[in-house]
This record gives sequence, C-alpha cells and structure tokens, in this order.
Amino acid sequence: MAVDLSAIAKWPNVPACYDWLSLDRRGDWRLQGERVTHHGFIALLNRQYGVDDRGCWFVQNGPQRVFVELAYTPWVFRREGGDFVSHTGEPAGQLNAIYLDEEGSVLLETSLGIGLLSDRDLAQFLAECHDENEQLVSDDAFIRLMETGSGDIRWQNLNLQSIATVDTKKRFNFNPHPQP
Repeated sequence: MAVDLSAIAKWPNVPACYDWLSLDRRGDWRLQGERVTHHGFIALLNRQYGVDDRGCWFVQNGPQRVFVELAYTPWVFRREGGDFVSHTGEPAGQLNAIYLDEEGSVLLETSLGIGLLSDRDLAQFLAECHDENEQLVSDDAFIRLMETGSGDIRWQNLNLQSIATVDTKKRFNFNPHPQP
C-alpha cells in the first residue's frame, strides 16, 4: 500500500510534527499517549504509514508528516490462522528469520520488515517451538538462548536467533525516536 504524498506538492513547506503520535508494543496507535479507538482514524493512520530515507516512520496527514515514536519496532505482527499480519492489516509476507531478545520478546523478520510479535500471540508461538529432535522446548532452553545466545530452538523450519534489544534498530535500519 503506497502512502499518498500528493498534498505535499500543493503545500511543500508545512512543518513536520514530532512527539504527538506513537505506536505501542501491541500495535495500537497513541495520540499524545492516549490510545486511538476511532476506527476511521485508525484506518487513515494505517493507510498513510510510511518510512523516510533516515529510517524514521511517519503518517502522512495531507501536507504534514507526523513522525511516529516506536515503542520497539516499526511493525507489530499478530497471527491470523497460519499467517502473520501487521498492525496495519498488511500481510507480513515471507518469514525470513525469527529472533528472541533478552526480554523474551519475539521479533519476526519478514518481507514487509522487522516486527514484534504481539504479546497476545507469544504464548502460543513459544508453545509451537521445538528442538532439533522435534521435542517441545523447556523454559530453561528459552532462558539460555535469551541469556547466552546458545541453543537450538526452532519454529517450524526456522531457528530462533538471539538479538539484543539495543542492536535491533541499527541492524534493521529504523529510528524509533525521530526528531527534527
């Protein structure tokens, strides 16, 4: 889905807006900290969500670019049947890699981009993980992977890899805290 940038041509000098809009770890939009609940407004935000060449995510509101403060990653994924879908409703596409950070969060690297798996789907996802012998994985194995980066945990045919939260933004080229 392409962001509509047509209003910028008519009004090219409208200043960008910072520190008003955020995306939380559940994929909910927040306007000055308050959760957005109006379905029409959410649809607009989802439709106009994009990224600039600095890795800063924004919502294009007519001629004004409203930059988004990210609680973690630019995408938040949820399960819909056997597929993953982003907070905007876009399919995640092909799953390329899975990461487990030191806090126990699962990150999915997809053709859409890097995203956090919603905590609502985390328990089921982890329950589907197995080792190289197709055996269920113990909590100790997850903790070992989180703490040391070692272990063999798989979800379907992909190995879970460890990643440090602080390394995520640089590795996947996004800026969670855009400023002018």
